[in-house]
Amino acid sequence: MSLRGFFKEGIICPMNSVMRKAAILLILTGMLLSACGTNLWGTYAPTLTATPSSVVTVESVETASITPEPSATNLLMPLSTTQTATVIPSPTATPTVSVTPGTPRPKIIYYSQSGDYLAAVAVHFGVQVSEISSPSSLPTGGFLNPNTLLLIPNTLDQSSTTASQQIMPDSEIIYSPSAQDFDIKGYIDSAGGKLSTFRESMGTIMISGAEGVRQIALETSFNPRMLLAFIQYYTGWVQGYPNAGVNETYPLGYHEPLYSGLTQQLKLLVREILAGYYGWRDGSLTSLTFPDGTSLRLAPELNAGSVALQYMFSRHLNYTDWLTAIDANTGFPAFYKSMFGDALERANEIGPLFPPGMTQPTFTLPFEVGVPWTLTGGPHPAWEQGSAWAALDFGPPMDAPGCGVSNAWVVAISAGKIVRSETGYVVLDLDGDGFEQTGWVVLYLHIATKDRIPVGTWVNAGDHIGHPSCEGGIANGTHFHIARKYNGEWVNAGDPLPFILSGWTAHAGNAPSQGFLSKDGQMVIASPYSEHQSQIIRQPGE
Repeated sequence: MSLRGFFKEGIICPMNSVMRKAAILLILTGMLLSACGTNLWGTYAPTLTATPSSVVTVESVETASITPEPSATNLLMPLSTTQTATVIPSPTATPTVSVTPGTPRPKIIYYSQSGDYLAAVAVHFGVQVSEISSPSSLPTGGFLNPNTLLLIPNTLDQSSTTASQQIMPDSEIIYSPSAQDFDIKGYIDSAGGKLSTFRESMGTIMISGAEGVRQIALETSFNPRMLLAFIQYYTGWVQGYPNAGVNETYPLGYHEPLYSGLTQQLKLLVREILAGYYGWRDGSLTSLTFPDGTSLRLAPELNAGSVALQYMFSRHLNYTDWLTAIDANTGFPAFYKSMFGDALERANEIGPLFPPGMTQPTFTLPFEVGVPWTLTGGPHPAWEQGSAWAALDFGPPMDAPGCGVSNAWVVAISAGKIVRSETGYVVLDLDGDGFEQTGWVVLYLHIATKDRIPVGTWVNAGDHIGHPSCEGGIANGTHFHIARKYNGEWVNAGDPLPFILSGWTAHAGNAPSQGFLSKDGQMVIASPYSEHQSQIIRQPGE
């Protein structure tokens, strides 16, 4: 079962086994009334489940049992770049220690990284949570403080993993504080490549290359430097003259008719990279599967940013080409450094994305007191398919199913400043500094144009944000979608730091949008059907 969550069901009443069993037998049928679609961009759904390896190790990839084969189609290899290596590098080996049969292996010493929590670390190392110890007191929930010393049984030294070298900081994948002042248009214009004059249609309007990059970066919370690096890597459109042979309909190599054009292609690229990033975060991704079907376990010491790139390239390149692409000295990481300088220095300047002692502020339920709402979606992706299950959906009282603008009010869950208010979206910045890349930020989606709060407004908890609707993204019925992020990273609505609203704690299910809220022995089940057991009413004082 994925560490994204477990699924219990019940109703708003004291929980007992009879009710849970009855709820589990409930089969939901018919048309969805008030929920987001499977993703907010469309229906393209590349397979994201890697074939698991039978055994794991922290040793060198030099002992791998993989027989490399040439790629039949190197879909996303750069078409022309001097930074691409022509010699396959050898990964750095972890020294092998001889152990007498029957002798207990020494434990692995591991220092936790930002975003680590015990359940995910245990999956990375192939052990049980109970087998992990530390000289420090370990929390029973929440994130581990960065640099916490962990002692972990060595169950992995007889198998093969990727090299453990970290090739990209987390903060360069996420739209983090390191990029809050990055001038997208200024960089593109100064580079003087094709992208500086590029324009393409987006619906009924024309947008520039800079506008397309900005849109993707903000909506997905993906670092714009990384977007520009991949555009240059595959097309050459950022700097100088374009690479020869670029297909302008599918410039990044994704031959999907619904995703033609640069901006649409970037959506698919981001989706794959974030699937690797957040899959590593929550423990649902532990190995890579290459196009030829071979599989390799990920080294447990890797960080999410490094896994994100390794995963994306493994989707399109067989083992030998993949090694070339991820090589820190001659592959994409070196290419990235040539464009934007030392990413590690920037990461060290801002520190860990999730700092020691990180907790959620006090949040209220996002609607007015006394109005009956419905939990129409439990934890599910904040934006695109690959992102963290950071979002919850709520539906207002409606006379009929379908789409329309409700008169019910969506309210602020905390004090802060409105930093974005566009078609369907409102973004609340809790620290009020005006940057979505720093501190706690809350996204509201499907907010109607009518009465939508303007940018720059300072609000207190309970102040009106707007009305739920179907505007923005894909929706099957009137509702709104709410998600949290911290320092630019989407934060799962379930474990390890659950979304808590007026004391109601979110729990993820086995699939997106399943799950429930719990408080004082009561339960509210997520359901898209506006059923009684999914109803929640904010009480006075909450």
